[in-house]
Amino acid sequence: MDVDLEAARALLAIALEEARAGRAEGGIPIGAALFDATGTLLGRGHNRRVQDDDPSTHAETAAFRAAGRQPTYRGTTMVTTLAPCWYCSGLVRQFGISRVVIGEARTFRGGEEWLAEHGVELVVVDDAECRELMREFIAARPGLWGEDIGEPSPGG
Repeated sequence: MDVDLEAARALLAIALEEARAGRAEGGIPIGAALFDATGTLLGRGHNRRVQDDDPSTHAETAAFRAAGRQPTYRGTTMVTTLAPCWYCSGLVRQFGISRVVIGEARTFRGGEEWLAEHGVELVVVDDAECRELMREFIAARPGLWGEDIGEPSPGG
């Protein structure tokens, strides 16, 4: 599946639905979806660290788990509303996911350069809604944001 900017925006719509769901549940508004080589949705999910009291339930891992076992991940596309952290970048590399569509990479920089250096195709959409979801969340809950990225705010 070739992913140009227009196609990336269409795929991003599902990840954005997930990010909104996470926000509505009182969690961190990051969503993701995994698509096969033909563009068929395999799994979707959102960050559930708060809701599940599980620090490993990032949006990308939730989408990956929802997809279930696949014989191969070559040719698949992980779509995420926010640039993937190192943990999620490792998941992409470990399983050979071919490309990552990133809703926005201004708020947070994770492993994008490392992924690109290892042959993962990156498409950065720079979506205004993705940026605004994160801006609002960080302004309202800076301590939780710091916790999520491993940088607790001063005083806890």
